[in-house]
Amino acid sequence: MALHGQNVEIPQDNGRRRKVLRLLAEATLTELKNAYDALPEQPEAMFLRAPETGLVMVRGRIGGGGDAFNLGEVTVTRATCRLENGLIGHAHALGTGKEKARLAAIFDALAQAKDAPPQVEALFSTIEARLIAEESRTDEQTAATKVNFFTMVRGED
Repeated sequence: MALHGQNVEIPQDNGRRRKVLRLLAEATLTELKNAYDALPEQPEAMFLRAPETGLVMVRGRIGGGGDAFNLGEVTVTRATCRLENGLIGHAHALGTGKEKARLAAIFDALAQAKDAPPQVEALFSTIEARLIAEESRTDEQTAATKVNFFTMVRGED
């Protein structure tokens, strides 16, 4: 595929890239900073789109499957960078965290490299473990409030 006169290689594993982008969007700034500091060598990144904040319209559906409607706007920060090796990374994050978007874009680009440092995969494992733990905690709290109406004794008057 040619893009502005350059040959661009399209990644074949879109499922992995989708997962990487989701994990980076859900990462905390602390997780990203710790992983960046742990890299053996911080990559030189030229920002094609410096971190910038704007609004995005969120759409909803009544009942999850009804007609779409505009729910409201949310604040999102985005960034795009190019590493020295030519790989381009993108990031979108809820809120106004420009540093989070900057680091997430760098890690997206690093994740696309065939020889990515092991700290990149370690970051993804850390984020995924935290998300699973949070979901498990939420499930436990929800289960504690569950009422089973089939086991309640009904009185005969």
